[in-house]
Amino acid sequence: MKGKTLTIIKPNMPVDVILDDFPESNKWLMEKHIHCTECGEPVWGTIGELIESKGMNIEDVLSELNQYLETCGYRQGRS
Repeated sequence: MKGKTLTIIKPNMPVDVILDDFPESNKWLMEKHIHCTECGEPVWGTIGELIESKGMNIEDVLSELNQYLETCGYRQGRS
């Protein structure tokens, strides 16, 4: 939901939870060539594992993703 306080997306969060809670994240991740779905279903595992499998820096990608989600109306904070 836009406008709600979110827990910062962390490396150990399951991909399916992120896609359910923050649907806008899928488009952003796809633009970074991080595909979170396969045959219409979320991939198994955590977002950290997925980013790492692409050879990318987990901390940098998640920092950018959280900043993007703020522009979508989500607010950083503790839930």
